[in-house]
Amino acid sequence: MFKFCSLYSGSTGNSLLIESKNTKILIDAGESAKKIDIALENIHISPNEIDAILVTHEHQDHVKGLGTMSKKYNIPVYATSKTWDAMPEQRDKVLNNNKKNFTSGENFEIGDLTIHPFSIPHDAIDPCGFNISHNNKKISIATDLGHMSNSIINQLEGSSFIMLESNYDPNVLKCSRYPYSLKKRIAGPNGHLPNYMAGKTIAYLLKYGLKEVLLGHLSKENNFPELAYKTVVEELIHSNYDESSLSLSVANRECTSKFIEIA
Repeated sequence: MFKFCSLYSGSTGNSLLIESKNTKILIDAGESAKKIDIALENIHISPNEIDAILVTHEHQDHVKGLGTMSKKYNIPVYATSKTWDAMPEQRDKVLNNNKKNFTSGENFEIGDLTIHPFSIPHDAIDPCGFNISHNNKKISIATDLGHMSNSIINQLEGSSFIMLESNYDPNVLKCSRYPYSLKKRIAGPNGHLPNYMAGKTIAYLLKYGLKEVLLGHLSKENNFPELAYKTVVEELIHSNYDESSLSLSVANRECTSKFIEIA
């Protein structure tokens, strides 16, 4: 058994669940502990069953409930040393014996899962994505990407399933109420990934065994689920792929996704 579920995903809060037969981990805890509790209850998992929380980076929409979840349920938290230093409010809530360090590029294990963190381009202190492997199957978590690089593509190759950022549509962003400085940050090389680039990335990765994608971290102001989906499908068609060659869906910011089984 190797399963994935998005509890929350979007510009307002992010938390993801990965489950194997013997291990359950969260990637980020960017909603309140109460909301994460509710989401876990909705998929019939007790917070006491969570073996670890992995942190991608220190921004509030990824760590809002981190310290409380760890303290309340005695959950180990894994982050890079720079990320720990960048989130003192959350760090101080976590018991010392539950503070675990990892380094991007170096594998570590939690239960029967092998974790490979990799660096990503984002305006945080030491942001990362994750490859998670179990029984020769790999899933990848890649959100908060300012741009797609060859090194990230290399990390994503061979994944059966990817949670990939599809944050904004350039035309919607251009016409949004956001100030120019924020628009520039979002569209910059350390900001977020637009829909069309998510589509190009997925089309490329289909050659490397990709079977299923969940588009995530959509902006509330600068995107729409239907638009993200449509743009990705158009990129697949442009690359001569049939839409049916991939199972594609969009994560909901307010409720859990279906469980995705990694076959």
